[in-house]
Amino acid sequence: MITIFTYNKLSLTDVSCYFQLEYLNSQSDKPVSVSDKVLFLMLKTDKKEGEISPEDVYPIATRGVVEKIDGEWALVHTTSRVNLDSIQNDGEHFQVQLRTRPEINDIDSEEQQQRFQKMRADLLETLEGTQWLMNARSNIMQWHNLNELITFTSSLLQISNEEKFTILAEDSVSARTEKMEKAFYESLALFKVNVEAQTAQQQSNEQIYREQAIRRQISFLQDELDKLHPENITDIEKFEQKIRDSGMNDTARAEAEKVLNRMKQEGKEGHEYGMLYDYLDFVTSLVWKKEPPAPINLNTARTILDEDHFGLKKTKGRILQQIAVMALNKKQSGSILLFVGAPGTGKTSIGQSIARALGRKYVRVSLGGVRDEAEIRGHRRTYIGAMPGRIMDGIRRSGASNPVVVLDEVDKLVRDYGGDPSSALLEVLDPEQNSTFTDHYMNVPYDLSDVLFVCTANTTDTIPEPLLNRMEVISFPGYSALEKFQIAKKHLLPKAMEKAGITEDNLVVGDDTLRAVISDYTMEAGVRGLKSRLNTLCRAAAVKIVSGEEETVAIKPEDLRSLLETAPIRHDHILEVKNPGIVTGLAWTQAGGEILFIETLFTKGNGRITITGQLGDVMKESVQIAVSLVKSMFPDKAELFEQNDLHIHVPAGAVPKDGPSAGITLTTALASLVTGTAVSPEIAMTGEVSLRGMVMPIGGLPEKLMAAQRTGVQKVFIPEENMDDLAEVAEEVRQAIQIIPMHRVSDVLERAGILQPVSAVA
Repeated sequence: MITIFTYNKLSLTDVSCYFQLEYLNSQSDKPVSVSDKVLFLMLKTDKKEGEISPEDVYPIATRGVVEKIDGEWALVHTTSRVNLDSIQNDGEHFQVQLRTRPEINDIDSEEQQQRFQKMRADLLETLEGTQWLMNARSNIMQWHNLNELITFTSSLLQISNEEKFTILAEDSVSARTEKMEKAFYESLALFKVNVEAQTAQQQSNEQIYREQAIRRQISFLQDELDKLHPENITDIEKFEQKIRDSGMNDTARAEAEKVLNRMKQEGKEGHEYGMLYDYLDFVTSLVWKKEPPAPINLNTARTILDEDHFGLKKTKGRILQQIAVMALNKKQSGSILLFVGAPGTGKTSIGQSIARALGRKYVRVSLGGVRDEAEIRGHRRTYIGAMPGRIMDGIRRSGASNPVVVLDEVDKLVRDYGGDPSSALLEVLDPEQNSTFTDHYMNVPYDLSDVLFVCTANTTDTIPEPLLNRMEVISFPGYSALEKFQIAKKHLLPKAMEKAGITEDNLVVGDDTLRAVISDYTMEAGVRGLKSRLNTLCRAAAVKIVSGEEETVAIKPEDLRSLLETAPIRHDHILEVKNPGIVTGLAWTQAGGEILFIETLFTKGNGRITITGQLGDVMKESVQIAVSLVKSMFPDKAELFEQNDLHIHVPAGAVPKDGPSAGITLTTALASLVTGTAVSPEIAMTGEVSLRGMVMPIGGLPEKLMAAQRTGVQKVFIPEENMDDLAEVAEEVRQAIQIIPMHRVSDVLERAGILQPVSAVA
């Protein structure tokens, strides 16, 4: 007996059925031949042949006879259903005891034939128009009964082994027919759904292919039209061309193409079209291609700097050093320069000169008052009204990948709940990071390593230390009167005349007039106020020329008050009379240097100290140090402090004052008060003091010395450690006043005439 196991290949009725001959051969002891008897067992679970055990088969099988072998297929006629009473495995074959299973024939043959006709018709209708029907129609028409239909379609039925066994185990022919009919129609319905889905998918694909073909045709025709009418190019085509020509890196190109595809899908009527357009317009407006290093001529750069700016010898020397290093290294950028100085000293304009000297584009980015981190890094595009940050916007405006960018007023960045913009600026200025700077709006990296950044500030006090460490500080001292005169004569006045449309034949401004404007109508370290005054004079002259009052206007010093419509500025001058307890000090302000009078007075009391003049905490501490020093240096005068109240006042009480540099002035004023020795008004001083009686270094020395020269001071005491700073002081200032270095407080008091020299006492 030949025992054959099949997988999901079980005939459901007593009819003929096709099975693969190859499988039959693999399960038999000899090649399968006609008239061989076979037994079909249905497996409960899908297992490999070597793993089959008696418990893995259902207890009902079908018996059949091989009727025909055709190539790879064998036609087997199933004869009956059988019960499996026992199954044994001897290691090579299964030994099976069979018992024919009877069935109940309770269906009318005519009814069965009607069901067959309907099912065959439904099958043909379902298969109408399919490739399967074209090949199977002749075979379907040769079916004669329901058994043959079910047999040949059983492999298509979408039912499980459990459901097949339920049908096979049904003894009632009528019930079995209903179950087979139900399985048939369920599978037929599923087949319909699959066919419909495939048809819909095919139609969709055909539609897509058709659209693509039409679009290609339209694109070809549009290209031809664009050649005839270039002005009619669409936004999509414009950006496609810009993206191709931009030279973007791979990341940026992928993002731009992604946005462009969204823009195509949106269409001009889409609510996001404008936002997508703005983004593509921005990123394609940037210059992505790196500029080759341009040749640098140091002599040309020096000439340009001298043409644009008078003075600033040290500053221009440091800039030339930077340019020379860039020329040797063939690099587009170098150290981050930070120009620190009073307003109007040329910090911003010298950035333009650097750009001109290097032959590069110039752009200025104002950071004053910026309080939001997004102002530096940009806003994410998920927000309404998103914009790029100021840095990338400046790069776009410059139209180059290697401009000179002046970051103006970095000391006025504001930190609050909106973020810390100074921290965001770290990435911009750090050469180790800015090669992949990512603006949130762009969302792609941009290389800033070729950009030359120049920063400006009025003071370094408010700049965070991490940011300050990335920059090289270059101080811009105030201009002396001589430098202001030269700047006004060579630069400011000619520009003011050109702006007003006045020629040299129409206006004459003498040297005395210029000096009067500088000394009496401006009070600053820079020249911004001077520029404004000269513009006012030119406008006043233009009125006289146009009205016909005068053909040539000559402005004299006595005309300034009426033409400028303002009174001369009152500058502090040295006192004409010297009094004990009053000493002249020097102070630094953002507008330049000023002299500062320290006034002290004893009144009857019990040792209380009163301080007026809007002094800051540091200056109040200097008062306490000065009092302690004077008490220790003049122990015999200690009762003055105990029996009197001390009042210390610094005039110009509306102006806040702070800093340690008034320490020596306070000490000298108190020493003058307790000894009754008046100090000459022509002596001024600056320096911090310690309880050890040492004079310590201070800042802002050039501005302070210029203030001393302007107000008539003849002699200035400065800390000995500040002598190196004299190199930054204008030559005319150094020649106009006597500068004396001091190391100890006692040295100052001796020079001021309060203490007798040690040798004289001996």
